[in-house]
Amino acid sequence: MDIDAKLYRSVMGLFATGVTVISYVVEGKPVSMTANAFMSVSMEPPLVLISVRKQSRFNEAMKTGTCYGVSFLAESQQAISAHFGGRRDEKLNVPYLWRRETPLIDGSLAQIVARTTAIHEAGDHLLYVGHIEHLQLGEQRKPLVFFSGKYKQVEAHAPAAGWSVNADCW
Repeated sequence: MDIDAKLYRSVMGLFATGVTVISYVVEGKPVSMTANAFMSVSMEPPLVLISVRKQSRFNEAMKTGTCYGVSFLAESQQAISAHFGGRRDEKLNVPYLWRRETPLIDGSLAQIVARTTAIHEAGDHLLYVGHIEHLQLGEQRKPLVFFSGKYKQVEAHAPAAGWSVNADCW
């Protein structure tokens, strides 16, 4: 059975997701992309997964053993999401912070540094499984949510800021 691509995109768009920025290092500089294809995989060991189009520059930089950052964006960070989602704003000053030599978006709801442990081919995407080596909660605010092709507002309550767990990433 053939699946209509437009229908597929419409159906998948009805699954509300948080918005993340995936960040990594190329030639010593931070590079980032917006992604909503992120999920928790396992508590023991602590694993996460991101799904990345095969055409992405991310794939050139990411190998098994390399770290990447995941920043959960707050509602007030919509401009950052748009910037790294392809609508570049050269005037935007992206507030990076560094953990374990990995760039993260400062002011985001939460930040993760994960070391790539496995890469799986999945159709036109690659799936990157990462072992969490740093976790940190940011300031408690409303999350940036994406639903049906648009940003949406929700009322949410997050845990108190300040929690942080670290492990070596380099």
